Amino acid sequence: MPVIVLTTAGRTSGNLRKSPLMRVVHDGDYAAVASVGGAPEHPAWYHNLVAHPACTVQDGPTISDRVARELEGAEREEWWARCVEAFPDYAEYETRTDRIIPVMLLERDD
Repeated sequence: MPVIVLTTAGRTSGNLRKSPLMRVVHDGDYAAVASVGGAPEHPAWYHNLVAHPACTVQDGPTISDRVARELEGAEREEWWARCVEAFPDYAEYETRTDRIIPVMLLERDD
């Protein structure tokens, strides 16, 4: 399965953190799904993006600056469908947790 590498700044340390994530892309924007396999807690990279939305995405040899924002409502549902299409296991992960799995949109920082 194709992956991207998300680079964030640590929410307290400010140190760079790299996280491999499933590749979900549409019209040049990426989604980052904070599933952790359906664990009860959000992943560290999610908290990093909430604190510091500026990030980078490496997709193969291409690295781009991005700004993250959490999706809600109909926009989240639209992207969630894309995420499940790209990686069907997300649908199962959703059944393993009581939390709503956050979907972060990683938009170009132009």
